[in-house]
Amino acid sequence: MHVTIGAILRNGLLINIAFAIAVTLVMATIYLNIDRLQQPEELLPLIRPYFILSLIGIVPIAVFNVMSQWLFAINQTRIPMWIVLTANCLNIAGNYALIFGNWGFPELGLMGAGYSTLASRILCPTLALLVLLLGKRYKCYRDGFINSSINRRMLSKINRTSWPVAIQMTLESVCFSFSAVMAGWISAVSLAAYQIIVITGTLGFCIYYSIGSAVSVIVANNAGLNNTPGMRKSTFAGYHIMLAVSTVSSLIFILFEKNLILLFTEDTRVIALTMTLIFPLVLYQYADATQILFANALRGTSNVMPMLWIAFVSYMLVGVPAGYLVTFTCGLGTYGIVLSFSISLIIAAAMFLYYFLHSTSKERATNCQ
Repeated sequence: MHVTIGAILRNGLLINIAFAIAVTLVMATIYLNIDRLQQPEELLPLIRPYFILSLIGIVPIAVFNVMSQWLFAINQTRIPMWIVLTANCLNIAGNYALIFGNWGFPELGLMGAGYSTLASRILCPTLALLVLLLGKRYKCYRDGFINSSINRRMLSKINRTSWPVAIQMTLESVCFSFSAVMAGWISAVSLAAYQIIVITGTLGFCIYYSIGSAVSVIVANNAGLNNTPGMRKSTFAGYHIMLAVSTVSSLIFILFEKNLILLFTEDTRVIALTMTLIFPLVLYQYADATQILFANALRGTSNVMPMLWIAFVSYMLVGVPAGYLVTFTCGLGTYGIVLSFSISLIIAAAMFLYYFLHSTSKERATNCQ
């Protein structure tokens, strides 16, 4: 079994690297046409070099995602946590040194943040690979990883399971990325305020997704044991935790709104606009937490095909048009962009919940026969 897991890891790594390279090529095409996105002219000299650093970091992040999922699956969840914390410490130190020119380093501004982020992104997969290649307790997985060959059947199985999840996450990212483009259409101040709100909201998202990943692993373990009641029980236990965490996140955003914004900028125009976006930011926290939880629970059941069309409907057919209509047709501007997140996320959350309940009911009926 351990050798098979190592083989799956190797094949999965190959697929993810290939996909990351494809994404890099697509993003490179966008880079070559970035002036066509009608962003503020004064920001383009900053956007272009930072964009290149982001492109370089795509493959390392893809490798780390595979390695961390392997560690999650074998219940070694603390290792990815310590790796990410170490990388974040490096990123913080690098930002301090390179953005402002401290400790004898040159003052690089935004590019300093880009270099620091890239270094942390390279560190994560490096440490995870060292765990696999040097850790004594992982020798059985290492043997399978090193000695296995590329298996078409295994590649096919990984593809069938992973692509719906990958496309779901891609479409969600496209929705948020297009929202950033719309903010740029309004003004540079709007784009700055939008980025602050999105980054602030990511503080909650990262915690939500960590809980969702844990639920996915537990649901998958129960699915392997044909324990349908356990699948539902663990999912709704995780949802109770998720609701508590999203409540805490919302309270932090409400009580410390100005303190959080001041971490990003001292521009009075950006601060004033960003503060008006706190309500829609808080509004979509519960919807985001819910869709993350039940998307991961559905992934744990291995019934992942519905995730593809759920993402397409909620993010592309509803989310993007709703964002445009609320922002420009209704004249709500940047406020409308952030407000529209709740629309797409609520629809996604409802459909993920429905299909999770449907999948577990079907499993239970099958097991009873």
